[in-house]
Amino acid sequence: QVQLVESGGGSVQAGGSLRLACATSGYIASHYCMGWFRQTPGKEREGVASFYNRDGVAVHTYYADAVKGRFTISRDNSKNIAYLQMNNLVPEDTSMYYCSADLSSSCGARVQLGHLKSGDFDVWGQGTQVTVSS
Repeated sequence: QVQLVESGGGSVQAGGSLRLACATSGYIASHYCMGWFRQTPGKEREGVASFYNRDGVAVHTYYADAVKGRFTISRDNSKNIAYLQMNNLVPEDTSMYYCSADLSSSCGARVQLGHLKSGDFDVWGQGTQVTVSS
């Protein structure tokens, strides 16, 4: 069974950077998708970034417009850790951030089309809080 554990959240000032990490344990196939989502109280969970991994290569990546050019999703396959590098943070990025895995065979097509919906993801971490002050 796949398990995900996030870390790296914290408090920064606007313009600062954070790198979130998502440690993966358990068996995961060579074709899968990883996603980062965020959620603030009273709002729906919002997709931030995702990638489709095929045989160790991120074939497709997707970024929400709100983070494009500032956030970078990646994965270190040797360590089984996915990352979300967040630069030039703004107060609107304040949220609980979750990593997730979509293990279905069709996840790659969704990433390629820019479909990032929480309902498509099978496994979730516990979340890590990011707070950006102005």
